[in-house]
Amino acid sequence: MKKKITLLGSTGSIGDSALKVLDRNRDAFEVVGLSTESNIEKLYLQIKKWKPRAVGIVNPSAYAQFIKSYGSFIKAQKIKLFSGVESLENLAEQKADLILSGVVGGVGIKALLTALKLGRTVALANKESLVMAGELVRQCLKRYGGKILPVDSEHSAMFQCLEGQNGNSIHKIILTASGGPFYRYSGDLSKVTVDYALKHPNWIMGKKITIDSATLMNKGLEKIEAHYLFGVPLKRIEILIHRQSIIHSAVEFEDGSILAQLSHPDMCLPIQYALTYPERKPCPIARLNLARIKQLDFEVPDFKRFPALNLALLAAKSGGTFPAALSASNEIAVYAFLNKRIRFTEIASVVEQVLERHKNTGRTDLESILFADQWARSKAEETIRKFERN
Repeated sequence: MKKKITLLGSTGSIGDSALKVLDRNRDAFEVVGLSTESNIEKLYLQIKKWKPRAVGIVNPSAYAQFIKSYGSFIKAQKIKLFSGVESLENLAEQKADLILSGVVGGVGIKALLTALKLGRTVALANKESLVMAGELVRQCLKRYGGKILPVDSEHSAMFQCLEGQNGNSIHKIILTASGGPFYRYSGDLSKVTVDYALKHPNWIMGKKITIDSATLMNKGLEKIEAHYLFGVPLKRIEILIHRQSIIHSAVEFEDGSILAQLSHPDMCLPIQYALTYPERKPCPIARLNLARIKQLDFEVPDFKRFPALNLALLAAKSGGTFPAALSASNEIAVYAFLNKRIRFTEIASVVEQVLERHKNTGRTDLESILFADQWARSKAEETIRKFERN
């Protein structure tokens, strides 16, 4: 029997990589669901190739255009078509052996919770869901018996290192970071361009995560994610700059042993491992030649130069609705930078000003989290408009 796969965010960078993996293993997989935010032309080509049973389009205007352009085709193929943000939840409800969530931002929360409440296995690349609603996710896993397979390279590495180990023997998790394009940059960060910020030295990723890597916000979000995925206290998750991006993360155990996962920086590997788990299959990435690499370097992050990382860690320590406000305000600020509305250094400033105004209720129910999310988005927009006027 083929494993049935639903891809949330199939037209993004994670979706592209996942479909390449599936294409190489067509005898083992069947794509039953696809979704896009608004890239309907690309979605149409994917539908023609993969013949899914259900499709979702998040953006209402894109949905209307899709119906106009391809509605007769969808009807003839008898494909279920869902629209709006709830389309992700609709797709999560469809029968599938694995749901890969590659969407960006808080939009993925409800779909993740829906899938877990149905006992589904979710290959998760949407870190914001865990950052914002980690406690709820853990409750769902415990109550309904679903499973999360991490897709982020760092969390996939942790997962692989922890397989077969006694969770109580963990001394600490070592979360590695490339440092992004500006870690050794000696110029004025306030003047860097969008194009420059999108040139990551090691990874090819979507725009939002690439900017998060440049500000180091991504490492803060990933530390929160690791905390909820593996139940390890925040104080036992150490962030280290590792410019080569060869060690994707490591786990130190109480006896002093450290297990690490090493490979060339290519998202194909963690995506494939999540899709084929527990099997390992040939993956077309370059093999490591340790003799040629010669050395691997590590250092403590520069928190002063990259304030976004500090903000993430403070929000994580505060808990409650602070991580939701952090994630939402950062998302709005990053897209404002990408649209050239604010400067690179103002991303962290927007987030900081929103967090300073946020009143933490301490509650972690879905209603409180979504309220904090919407509140933070609104306040981030207000702050961005002030920067634009100055």
